[in-house]
Amino acid sequence: MQRKHAGNHGAKAGVIIQLLASVAIMSALAGCMGSSRFDSSREAPPSMTAPIGAVSEQPLDLPQVTDAPAVGLASSDAVTVALLLPLSTGGSTGAVAIALRNAGELAQSEYKGAKIKLVIKDDLGHAEGARVAARSALAEGAQVVLGPLLAPSVKAAGEVTRAARKPMIAFSTDQSVGGRGIYLLSFLPDNDVDQIIGYAAAKGKNSFAAMIPEGAYGNVVAAAFQEACARRGLRVSTVERYNASSADSAAKAIAALTVPVDALFLPENGDGAATTGAALQAAGIESKKWQLLGTSAWDDPRLIKTPAFQGGWFASPDRNGFNAFAKRYQAKYGDEPPRLASLSYDAVFLVNALLNQYGPQAFAESTLLNTDGMIGTDGLFRFKPGGGTERPLAISQISSNATTVIQPIKQNF
Repeated sequence: MQRKHAGNHGAKAGVIIQLLASVAIMSALAGCMGSSRFDSSREAPPSMTAPIGAVSEQPLDLPQVTDAPAVGLASSDAVTVALLLPLSTGGSTGAVAIALRNAGELAQSEYKGAKIKLVIKDDLGHAEGARVAARSALAEGAQVVLGPLLAPSVKAAGEVTRAARKPMIAFSTDQSVGGRGIYLLSFLPDNDVDQIIGYAAAKGKNSFAAMIPEGAYGNVVAAAFQEACARRGLRVSTVERYNASSADSAAKAIAALTVPVDALFLPENGDGAATTGAALQAAGIESKKWQLLGTSAWDDPRLIKTPAFQGGWFASPDRNGFNAFAKRYQAKYGDEPPRLASLSYDAVFLVNALLNQYGPQAFAESTLLNTDGMIGTDGLFRFKPGGGTERPLAISQISSNATTVIQPIKQNF
């Protein structure tokens, strides 16, 4: 399971070796030995009005949740780790938070020789609640904070943890709230964009157009698209923004271009697949003439079965590890986990593994920023100094209402 390292990374170069060994143990528990990760079938991504992994508010009758009992070791040498989540928020946000809590507890129970005491805090889903929860966690001796989920909560709690010189591993997809000491263990849209544009360029595509939905998610991917193309010297003929009522006009504007276009970047998801697909077909845009490109938001059965997207390429995490995790989660909690649940599982598993490997230096910046990375449920990842997460992704093609991997995930950086 070990592999050679490119170059000398010093004392922290062994992090990935130890995590690989830990993942091998967990893979055996899951009955999936031979896989270097825990991955799985992906839940349909949320609305394109927010970044992938964002959650929206919908009324749902969930109980009010207060601080839960500590999970794990009670011995005096246990290291306190806090998990901050919007447990009492209600709606889809609260439902995702409860799944993240469950996944964290599952990781704690499955890690042999767990070295942490996991303390769960309700951040109430807003900045002030997160600030109070972070202060409470630190007062109880937390050496690292996992979560929060929502960007404003990450920003507020991060101010507390940074002042205390304690690291945070949060789950927001808003890269602006990351930074030194605040690491985002999440699926970041700019990572998707960079890898699909890079793949297309390697396949000889050098002239691009983009049709990007309006909203927060669209703003992020539009900026990432422009940056990825500029860095590679690729031509961008046009970027058309659209909403549900203007998809037809955006598609027509692209179809009317008089300059050659090799590829059309279209980061839609299942919610808008039918409307956008119809607009593409009405404008005469088809994959035989235009290579369609997408992000992991495409990994949605509704989009995959839409005729206009057949032949398209998209970047996304591998599924195998999450599938194994989801089976264990469902066996314990009686419900399928949302896609984000694996983030909490990996965070709890990670802090245990780092403590096992490095002891007092487990949460040092040099340890967390190990350049070789770490392997978790969704495969290889590493934290970047700016707080983001880099993940190698697979490239898949849609054909006959199904997907086929055309470029497997790389096993190193």
